[in-house]
Amino acid sequence: MAAPVTSTERPASTQSGPADARPPRAPRPPRPNFRHIHRFPLPVTVHHVPPVIPHNPLSLISVVLSYLTFLISPPRQEVYSAYFDSATSSIHVTDEDAIKALWQMGFFGKGSLSRSEPSWLAREKKRRGLLGGKSSEEVTRQRRTERRELKLERARMEKLAIEERLKAEAAARESGATPDQDYQSTPADGTANDTATSTEKFSLRKAKEARMLEARNQAAQKAAVTDSADQAEKSPNGKSVRFSPVVQKKEFLSNSPSSVKLTNPLVDSIEADEEPIFENEEHLQLSKEEAFFLAYSLGALNVYDAPVKAGQNQPNSIISTTSLLKLLCNHSFYPSRDASAALQPDDPFMLSYVIYHHFRSLGWVVRSGVKFGTDYLLYNRGPVFSHAEFAVIVIPSYSHTYWTETEERKEYIAAKQARSWWWLHCVNRVQAQVLKSLVVCYVEVPPPSASIDDIGALLGTYQVREFLVKRFVPNRMRD
Repeated sequence: MAAPVTSTERPASTQSGPADARPPRAPRPPRPNFRHIHRFPLPVTVHHVPPVIPHNPLSLISVVLSYLTFLISPPRQEVYSAYFDSATSSIHVTDEDAIKALWQMGFFGKGSLSRSEPSWLAREKKRRGLLGGKSSEEVTRQRRTERRELKLERARMEKLAIEERLKAEAAARESGATPDQDYQSTPADGTANDTATSTEKFSLRKAKEARMLEARNQAAQKAAVTDSADQAEKSPNGKSVRFSPVVQKKEFLSNSPSSVKLTNPLVDSIEADEEPIFENEEHLQLSKEEAFFLAYSLGALNVYDAPVKAGQNQPNSIISTTSLLKLLCNHSFYPSRDASAALQPDDPFMLSYVIYHHFRSLGWVVRSGVKFGTDYLLYNRGPVFSHAEFAVIVIPSYSHTYWTETEERKEYIAAKQARSWWWLHCVNRVQAQVLKSLVVCYVEVPPPSASIDDIGALLGTYQVREFLVKRFVPNRMRD
């Protein structure tokens, strides 16, 4: 039986020459483990209780032991501190541990000197060469720059393809042949047809590979020119001399006797141990809805009336939840409303907080949607995992009979609910462009309440109705 013949040579059609060799891809930097960093959805301490299995008596023992452990050493709930800033109508958190905890557990707030995550200190150290790696802002900027360059390169190649096409059509008209036949025919040298075919099949991947090859060639040429210039300028006595049209400058090599540097162990040790100390000038800025949710719903935040200053003898007072609700409602207007004014059920803060509390209770990560012209953005797990899926708009609804009893109230609710179709089309078009679904939330406004001492009962009088709006595209939504 004949043995099978094996060959190590590749077919001619599959062999690739040096011209087709692809440049090696640069290794990607390791990404942080976001699943572990953001493993807690909210800044609260949860005591886990084992399940009870009816046909297993040992499960009852484990439950009893769990309760005994909870009674003997209950978990400690961390309460963070912040203060209210009347100038910006927001709540500021200055403690670094609190900033880190509130961002990692629920994505609350934003850095005052950053786009989202507080990263000013890391970016400043990176700028001064004291920290390796890249920040999220730098990665986003680099990705946008590469995308812009690839689009420009693609447009340039498409322009070349059009020019080649026009030249072929002009040559076909002069020769009297059909433009398509002349363009598809192979010329004697084959250069025009090859160029047109390659430009028509141009892609972003090929543009990126070509750009990387060009950058490598330029770097190699620059290094070769530098080496040749250094060798030409080096003199036999070991000195490197460079001439300038203005002054004559001499640089000695490190092995030259005149370039010996005297070392001082004491000074060198001080310079090696000395590191610049940076004071973090960034604070976490919480919105009014986020601060009230942390203070009232979770009990994880204490809001003070003023920042704590160094050397202050008398501590600042903590604002109670009822006083905080009044304060935030008054500052939801611009300029802020008088503190003696009575609260109204359709205050902007009440409407926005009802929606914020509603979606936070459903497990969504709620962020500000001012970037896309909406009130809120809804993330499934957080901004570091995926883009927002939904954009939310808050509209008050006055369905209660109290709001239609008098003509004055009817005019009032008509002015509050006034929206134009142009406004809705503009917002919906923006969300369709950024691949987000628009959710219109109607908040049923109750009649005015006499007391706000019971905040839970006050919030229970509101109702939320959700409507998902999609943009109608005739080409995609035909019957």
